[in-house]
Amino acid sequence: MTSRKKALFPGLAGCGLVLCMLAPAVSAISAEVESAAPEKVAEEPSARPVGGGEEERATSVNGCTLAPRVTCPNLDLRHRNLRGLALAGADLHGANLMRADLRNADLRGANLSGAILDGADLRTAFLQGARLSGARLRGANLEFARATGADFTGSDLTAANLEAIRADKINLAGASLEGANLQEAKLSLSNLSGANLDGAKIRFAIFQDALMTGCKSCPSDW
Repeated sequence: MTSRKKALFPGLAGCGLVLCMLAPAVSAISAEVESAAPEKVAEEPSARPVGGGEEERATSVNGCTLAPRVTCPNLDLRHRNLRGLALAGADLHGANLMRADLRNADLRGANLSGAILDGADLRTAFLQGARLSGARLRGANLEFARATGADFTGSDLTAANLEAIRADKINLAGASLEGANLQEAKLSLSNLSGANLDGAKIRFAIFQDALMTGCKSCPSDW
């Protein structure tokens, strides 16, 4: 730097003119960035319960192991997660299964006579040949369930959802189906004698060759 420049800018000796003039501004910007930097947020735990905390599936209740052909009458299974459980041929007559999750459960040939299944979720359940005479299934969901040859004699299916159920040869004699949803239900060769279908939705339901003697509100064009 010449003597003339040193005299005009005495504080710039020892550095390039442009760099020395920009240095204060760069320092000020750096200070602002550091002060505006957000504080680090504590990371949330990565491990969380699988299924959002869904109840673990029950396999043993009150000393009774839930399995095919087991005999456990009058068992309290209210609100239990029994989804996909193998219970073919099990004797659970009189059991309380209110609001139990039985989706896709295998109940073929099971004895559920007199059982309480109000609000139970039986979607896609396997009920072929199951016995549910006198059972209570108010508001139960049997959508897409398979119930060919099942016995629902005198059962209470008030407001139940049986949409698209596959239930040929099912016995619904004396059953209450008031307000039930039977849309697209397959009920060929079934026994509906003495049943009550008041207010039931039967659009596209199949009643081919079904027995309807004394049935209340059953379709007359089958």
